[in-house]
Amino acid sequence: MTQENGRNRTVVVAMSGGVDSSVTAALLLERGYNVIGITMKTYDFDEVGGNVANETSCCGLDAMNDARLVAAMLGIPHYVVDFREQFGRRVIDYFVQEYIEGRTPNPCIMCNRDIKWGALLEKVESLGASYLATGHYARVRFDERVGRYCVSQGVDSKKDQSYALWALSQDALGKTMFPLGDVTKQEVRNIAHQLGLRTAKKAESYEICFVPDNDYSRFLKERVPELAEDVLGGDIVWKDRIVGKHRGYPFYTIGQRKGIGAYGKRVYVTGIQKDFNAVYIGTEEDLLRRGLTATNVNLQLPMAVGEGRSCRAKVRYKDEASPAMATLLPDGRLQVEFEVPKRAITPGQSVVLYDGEDVIGGGIIHSAMN
Repeated sequence: MTQENGRNRTVVVAMSGGVDSSVTAALLLERGYNVIGITMKTYDFDEVGGNVANETSCCGLDAMNDARLVAAMLGIPHYVVDFREQFGRRVIDYFVQEYIEGRTPNPCIMCNRDIKWGALLEKVESLGASYLATGHYARVRFDERVGRYCVSQGVDSKKDQSYALWALSQDALGKTMFPLGDVTKQEVRNIAHQLGLRTAKKAESYEICFVPDNDYSRFLKERVPELAEDVLGGDIVWKDRIVGKHRGYPFYTIGQRKGIGAYGKRVYVTGIQKDFNAVYIGTEEDLLRRGLTATNVNLQLPMAVGEGRSCRAKVRYKDEASPAMATLLPDGRLQVEFEVPKRAITPGQSVVLYDGEDVIGGGIIHSAMN
């Protein structure tokens, strides 16, 4: 095998059966790498429910078939690996438990950290490959000033996926390639058309993969059959007054407007308290918070304990990064204070810090600060 900086030039591409991973494999082949395609089987449709007949999305039979056929067209080997046990334990169980605790999780963060750059990266190494490549719209940069890798935003700002990659370790980043970080989605579509790839016109899916109908309430009720009855009928509280009864606190999230009743004005879910089985509501203004604390912190670029660092911060994937001051606390938590109060800071979601285009790091939001 040819060598690159002491490494062989063999790359495993995580092939989901979509256009992005298909073009990722094609671009790496064009650049002279030895490419192996791997598709992950992470769950069964008859177990997650909601849309059992839809075998076209991630992990479905059609997706696996598309990945296999693209690999055959490109002339690269293709394998399917079974990660259902790991995915169920590390991602699906986590997702369910977070809702039971009154939080709103982002399972893609755990999937990236524990499955793609966990179980899959172990498979990459067992195959003797040096790199894992995915179709994420992001970049990896090595900062020679501090001797560390970090994720940087992709050039296509509308598709940038750096937010979901804050939890990746230094070891993982050193073995990662993001070939789509320097191109736009339209350019990816054009490349796929030029190559005649069968995935060129394939539509994107925006739902969480294992909730194919996007109905979290249905999923939770089927996963934990006794849940709906156990949490039904708790209080809806507005300005310290009980104004109604809810259908179960796990079925609400901060910022939600629909499904909470009519109160003469537009109101939103502003808080959830598991211990009291209570859902709190208020106005748009009541959703504003000046800061947050986060746990499970991972820093890709260094921050000194107790010293505030000016940055931009996002509190959800589609959020606009806002000016903030971040401080790493002595107990390992992250404290973030915004220049302008932030709307709907939600426990369970991720806060991600940026220095320009680079990801400094992130954590799981534990609580909002008034």
